[in-house]
Amino acid sequence: MNKKDNLKRVIVDFKKLTPEILALLVEKYPDGYDEDQIISFKNANNEIVEAVEVTTNDTKYLVKVSTKLAVTMENYDEDDYEDFAEDDPEAVQDPEIEVEDEVDEEDDDKD
Repeated sequence: MNKKDNLKRVIVDFKKLTPEILALLVEKYPDGYDEDQIISFKNANNEIVEAVEVTTNDTKYLVKVSTKLAVTMENYDEDDYEDFAEDDPEAVQDPEIEVEDEVDEEDDDKD
């Protein structure tokens, strides 16, 4: 039996992303992930979930794909996390994502 078959499997939402898992993602997908690297599966609620996979010695992480994840990976700097424990889910903060429509509406209000 393949050793990888015995790995603990963990689904990770962006809110639970730790510096360790983020670093693994950036290392595995330095230019971001492509459609063919995304895994789709159904969760316990029978909802389709899309995720990318990273593996440690004992765990296979399926990290849910989202705009926040893509932006965070794109702007990754390991120095941002040096004051946090590797397993601290509070360390990875929601990125500021610009939404074109909202910005345009705010500009219109100023006129």
